[in-house]
Amino acid sequence: MMTIRDLGANIPYAAALAWQEEALATAAAGGDETLFLLEHAPVYTLGRSAKPENLLATRDPSIEVLATSRGGDVTYHGPGQLVGYPVLNLRRRGLLLLEYLRMLEDTLLQTLAQFGVTGARDPRNRGVWVGNDKIAAIGIRVSRGVTMHGFALNVDPVMAHYAGIIPCGISNAGATSMHLQLGRAVAMDEVKRAYARVFENVFGEP
Repeated sequence: MMTIRDLGANIPYAAALAWQEEALATAAAGGDETLFLLEHAPVYTLGRSAKPENLLATRDPSIEVLATSRGGDVTYHGPGQLVGYPVLNLRRRGLLLLEYLRMLEDTLLQTLAQFGVTGARDPRNRGVWVGNDKIAAIGIRVSRGVTMHGFALNVDPVMAHYAGIIPCGISNAGATSMHLQLGRAVAMDEVKRAYARVFENVFGEP
């Protein structure tokens, strides 16, 4: 069985990580899977491949910087950004890692399409793009055949906070949001509901 948990907004990164670890242990033991949906308090996170130079000296010093076990480089999380942490048992589902990543991208592409935003894959870089700008980042970890970490979809975050980093270590690309693409605000609860429906359709029950 899969449970979708809406954790709300302004969630500290460490708290969400603890919930994921607990859910991972449950799923690895054959128990339920979980999708966490939330908005983080402002934080820059460093993935396993992060390079120090991608965290810029000009960043806002009030924003916390944390190392994390996910793949990838540096990224930003904060209010106005939908973060999703699927804790899924890939072994039980018979999914390979690359299949899972592509399905995760599919959930984001389909969700964006429901709001009139046309996203695309970049064969060189994970995530979802609109032109040369990333609108959703993906970084995961797999432990005991179970996923954790996940994606961050820019609904309407403070885009100025991206000026403090080279997002995902890609210097010749930018970042965008649903608000910027549509020219209007989109309610976070509406995006959450749409994403949850798409996720259930794409992944279903194991």
